[in-house]
Amino acid sequence: MTYHLPAGKAAAGPYAVDVTPERAGWAHSALRVLDLPPGGAHTLDSGDSEWIVLPLAGGCAVDVADGSGRETFELTGRPDVFSGVSDFAYVPRDARTTVTSPGGGRFALTGARCERRLPARYGPASSVPVELRGTGSCSRQVNNFGAADVFDCDRLIAVEVITPGGNWSSFPPHKHDEHRPGEESVLEEIYYFEFAGHEGTPGLGYQRVSPSGRGRGTDVLAEVRDGDVVLIPDGWHGPSMAVPGHHMYYLNVMAGPGAERAWLICDHPDHAWIRDTWPGQPVDPRLPLYTAPGRSPR
Repeated sequence: MTYHLPAGKAAAGPYAVDVTPERAGWAHSALRVLDLPPGGAHTLDSGDSEWIVLPLAGGCAVDVADGSGRETFELTGRPDVFSGVSDFAYVPRDARTTVTSPGGGRFALTGARCERRLPARYGPASSVPVELRGTGSCSRQVNNFGAADVFDCDRLIAVEVITPGGNWSSFPPHKHDEHRPGEESVLEEIYYFEFAGHEGTPGLGYQRVSPSGRGRGTDVLAEVRDGDVVLIPDGWHGPSMAVPGHHMYYLNVMAGPGAERAWLICDHPDHAWIRDTWPGQPVDPRLPLYTAPGRSPR
C-alpha cells in the first residue's frame, strides 16, 4: 500500500484527488478535490456518505436534491486557502448534488460513510472557530469548520491547518488508532496539502508517519508539495514540517467506527513533554494569518 500519493496519483475522472474508502483500504474516510473552469458544473450522488463542500479557491453554488425537496447554497469561498476562512455546505447521504462555479475554482469534498441522514445545511465563514495551537516553532492555526464539537455530522470530522514557514505542526506526534474510552478514538485520516509560493517558486514540506505497533505499521517520510495526499490508517503522525519561507496548508479528513464522534488522541511518549513547554513561549507573531469574520482566534 502506498500512503503518500503525489499530485496526480490520486486523480480519477473529474477529480484531481479521489480517495475513496476502497482506494485507501479502509471503511469510512473519503476526499475529492474538484477543479471547475469558469461556468463549470459537476453533479454527484452522495450515496452512503455525508459530505462537506469546502471552497479552496473560488466560490460556487451547491444544489442539493433528494426525495423530500431541493436546496441551493451560495458559497462565497475565498481566493485561496491562505487568504481567509471559507463558508461551506453540508450534503447528506442519499442525495444528488450539483456544484456550479461561475468564476471557476477548486473545491474539496470531504466525506465519510455514515448511517444517519442529517439535513443539508449552510455553514457561514463567521461560524468557524480559528484556533491557535502550540507556541514558538510549534505554532499553527486550525480552522475548525468541521470539528466534532463545532459542526454536527454523523461521522465526518474535518479541519484545516496552516503552518507558517519554518514551523512544525502535528507535533508532538500523536495517534488515534486504538479504542480507549475517554482517551483515544479510532479514526482514519487523510492529509491534503497546499503551499504558499514565493516569487514564482513553489513551496514544499515534509510529513512523517511512524509505526505505533498497531494496524498496518504505517511508515512514511515524504516530501510533500501542492496537491499531495498522505493516508494515515494508523501510526504516530507528525511532524508536518513547513520549509522556511513557505506557509503550509493541509486539510484533515477523519472518520471512524466509534459510536461517539470524537477526536481523542494519544501523544507519542517520547515527545509528549513538548506540550509542557508551550505556556512559557509566545505564539508565532505571524499568526493568525486571518480570522473568521466577526470572531477572534482562541
